[in-house]
Amino acid sequence: MADAGRVIAGSAKGVRLAAPGAGTRPFTDRVKQTLFAILEPELEGANVLDLFAGSGAGGIEALSRGAARATFVEHDAGAARVIAENLRRAKLEARSRVTRRDAIAWLTSPEGAAIDGPFDLVLVDPPYTDMAALARALELVEPHVSPGGRVIAKHFWRDAPPAVVGLLASERERRFGETALTFYRRRADPATATRVEEEAGKA
Repeated sequence: MADAGRVIAGSAKGVRLAAPGAGTRPFTDRVKQTLFAILEPELEGANVLDLFAGSGAGGIEALSRGAARATFVEHDAGAARVIAENLRRAKLEARSRVTRRDAIAWLTSPEGAAIDGPFDLVLVDPPYTDMAALARALELVEPHVSPGGRVIAKHFWRDAPPAVVGLLASERERRFGETALTFYRRRADPATATRVEEEAGKA
């Protein structure tokens, strides 16, 4: 079985994770270090969604560092089993759920994101060749992200996703060879922001 590296920090630090196979692209240690150095201040108590989860390494790292719970969505049966095994190794099963389903279908289903959300952190990592899936996933997940929540898109560096998707706005991008991460922040709903401002003005 392929290797997905180790959990870098937190309660499961040092636990080695398996990868579903040679065709997957788990988060490398360098990518995880940069990603979670940025996200660390917002992880405590967070509700995390790991879409196109693969080995589950991203969501597991978040759980290890203090996230309250994580939902892993992965369509491949073998990969879903690997995620479950990795969670067992890391002793994080009680705070997680693994759903074997196509990510786009799950996002559009009544029993999907609407039940498990809203999410404070979303990791989106579809195959690099499927930019349509990345764009569609960002569009569909946006309503299920908490105001101020973060969405991280992992993609081939030449194929940057849209800078704005609904209320998601790109804040920064980090490149690691052929891999890039685009960081989104969900802005407050304009209607909600207006009401808050009006109430503040009356105070």
